Amino acid sequence: MPTVTSADGTTIAYETTGRGPALVLVDGSLCHRGFGPARDLAGHLSDTFTVHLYDRRHRGESGNTPPWSADREIDDLAALLEAAGGEALLFGASSGAVLAADAANRLPGFTRLALYEPPFIVDHTRDPRPATFTSDIEAMLARGDESAALKTFFRDVGVPAPVVAIMKLTPHWGKLKGLTHTLPYDLHILGNTSRGVPLDATRWSSVTAPALVMDGGKSPQYMRNAARALSEALPKGEYRTIPGQTHIIKAAALAPAIKSYLAG
Repeated sequence: MPTVTSADGTTIAYETTGRGPALVLVDGSLCHRGFGPARDLAGHLSDTFTVHLYDRRHRGESGNTPPWSADREIDDLAALLEAAGGEALLFGASSGAVLAADAANRLPGFTRLALYEPPFIVDHTRDPRPATFTSDIEAMLARGDESAALKTFFRDVGVPAPVVAIMKLTPHWGKLKGLTHTLPYDLHILGNTSRGVPLDATRWSSVTAPALVMDGGKSPQYMRNAARALSEALPKGEYRTIPGQTHIIKAAALAPAIKSYLAG
């Protein structure tokens, strides 16, 4: 298993597949290389790119050096960028799309971005997250109640309660519980972008790379509005809808759009 060492000494695990220009994939919440959509997506992209798939810190086989910060996650991407030769394309999904945009704001070696459904709330098409949402999740985790944290998170993102009840009966739930400690990380990356107000475009004012922001045609309106808002906030942003798709990534549907943009 290849690894890189981040600026604070944390070991970051990754794997590489395919041939072509370097492409780094950034997972969203409750995911790592072995659990989530990224490995399947990497398989669909490996005929066009050299795909670098990594475990974000404190997930999978990557290490952790407290305290966590978004800047340290960007340092991890800087180490991967160096391993990829100093220049790479970048894809991020959900909260990983936000981390990818933030990384591109600091790291000009990422030369082109493809981002899928950043989970902002930028208007009143859904209720904003409570100001205490992140601290509430942290309090549940501090008392060891991972299931409560998961249920609170899934309720917020619109997963019906009966579906969550069924999930709790499957082995999948145990894997999710093993990743709940990372939920606050992704919520802190989102920052104040879930309050139902327009994005502050100055956050990404130094992004020099062209960027495609995508959404699914069957996703909730607030998510689609968020994707469009990020495309307008990025200096060289474009917006595209993938027909028939939702927030749950289907690699076969998403990969062609990624290829056409990043390889173009």
